[in-house]
Amino acid sequence: MPDIAYYLIGVGIGLATSAPAGPVNLTAIQRTIRFGFLAGLFAGLGAVVADSFYASLAAFGVTTVSDFIEFHSDMIQTGGGMLVIIFGLKVFMSHPHIERNGAGEAPSILRGLAAGFFMTLTNPGVILGFLAIFGSLGKWAPDQEDYASAGLMVAGVASGATLWWLFLASSVSKLRDRLDDHWLEMINHIAGGLLIAFGLGIYGHLAWQLWQQGA
Repeated sequence: MPDIAYYLIGVGIGLATSAPAGPVNLTAIQRTIRFGFLAGLFAGLGAVVADSFYASLAAFGVTTVSDFIEFHSDMIQTGGGMLVIIFGLKVFMSHPHIERNGAGEAPSILRGLAAGFFMTLTNPGVILGFLAIFGSLGKWAPDQEDYASAGLMVAGVASGATLWWLFLASSVSKLRDRLDDHWLEMINHIAGGLLIAFGLGIYGHLAWQLWQQGA
């Protein structure tokens, strides 16, 4: 198979794993509306870094780390759920002001980058999802020890994910000038409430898993 095909498959995987609504998408939307395009984009790029790390584990067959993550899934879900709930509470309870002149933009970019990275990194579903996707590629997967093709596929994942965050941040930023602080506060309440619901959902799923194991 041509090398470019591995890259294009990776692009498709990156788009498919980034586009579904989730905590990082909500965070990117909220930050884009409040601080502008770059703040929202960097929240997504934090997720790209974590996605690329997990895609590398799946593509290069690093089973030791993958097994560790799967074995400690309960602990990781506990930390990830708490992180999402805390961030959701912070967003819900804030009284935001749209920074149209860019004031305070730099620290918001750094916080967004960190939030996107850790929300993705502490989600065991991400690594398990990449393992499932790469494991189901069959003849479309790189051959074992074909590190060049595996690297191209990981680069494709990062490119596809980045394309999604560019699209999302640019689309939302176009709405920014039509909103005032009242609308932003309403959006924060919705986004914060959904983030809290996502965090509670993680704990609900964890409780269900534990109940199933004990049944």
